[in-house]
Amino acid sequence: MNPRILKRFVIICGISTFVMFSVWMIIQSFINRPAGDYETQVCDQRLKDKLWDEAIEHAKIALQKNPNHRGAMMCKALVHINREEYKIANDELTFLIKFLVRTLKDDDLTGKGTLAAAYANRGIIKDRSEKYKEALQDYIKALEIDHEAVAGPGLGHKIIYMINKPSSVRDRAQYIFEQLQLPIEKRVLKIPESDKEQRMHKPGKL
Repeated sequence: MNPRILKRFVIICGISTFVMFSVWMIIQSFINRPAGDYETQVCDQRLKDKLWDEAIEHAKIALQKNPNHRGAMMCKALVHINREEYKIANDELTFLIKFLVRTLKDDDLTGKGTLAAAYANRGIIKDRSEKYKEALQDYIKALEIDHEAVAGPGLGHKIIYMINKPSSVRDRAQYIFEQLQLPIEKRVLKIPESDKEQRMHKPGKL
């Protein structure tokens, strides 16, 4: 056999094997994907696009397929926060927190990050509702569970939102604590310019 033809045949076989293996892996990832994952991913994307109705609709579909999908629960709560429907969002996050506390295993690091994020987001709701002592309690709880999961926005957020000094759960908790030590007439707990920089928390993979 001509060496050139043989070499070409080997190369084509190698490329074909790689392509087929890649396709097989992609198909398997979709087949083995937990119920509700796709809809939750769409919810998250619609959330970023500020398409609240579409986001919450996909969260509901995800929860119909998998009532215990914590990512869908979180996404649904974040939609309500963005709509400033704080009572509903608070109830959603409280339910998620109770669910996670009841079902979380010690080695579930993603679950711990989700629980910390749920406390942090509920703290933001209470913060915006001027329930500062309750907000502080939730912020502290979030930091105790997983301080890395609720760290301040990274470089990406700073570039996108043009924030020089992004707010973080730790910074806000410390500020509230210090202000609560002061006499009531000297407390400054609401600063619109800083408060608008506070970002909600959602672990990358739920």
